[in-house]
Amino acid sequence: MNDRMFDSPVFVRSGNSLIQEIACLEDALEFLYEWPKHKRGPIYDTALRACQRAFDSDYPLTSAQVAFSNFAKSARILEQVSAPPLWMTGTSGRGGGLTA
Repeated sequence: MNDRMFDSPVFVRSGNSLIQEIACLEDALEFLYEWPKHKRGPIYDTALRACQRAFDSDYPLTSAQVAFSNFAKSARILEQVSAPPLWMTGTSGRGGGLTA
């Protein structure tokens, strides 16, 4: 199991209005690296440093997750998802789900 998984995922709205799940440190770093340069600032820098330190050392993963969440909140892309969307659970009640 990945020891860099967040306790709970962070959901962010990406540029194309889709909600993206950030479940681990690698997801957070990838998202931050792809963030547009003209939108970066001190909160972005703090989140990036926290995630890089957690990746490279024994810096607390929870601190990196909080820093990433604070960045997402400041960028107004943080999504509060209390339950997974119905399409993720497959409980539409109409059947037709995919079978293995």
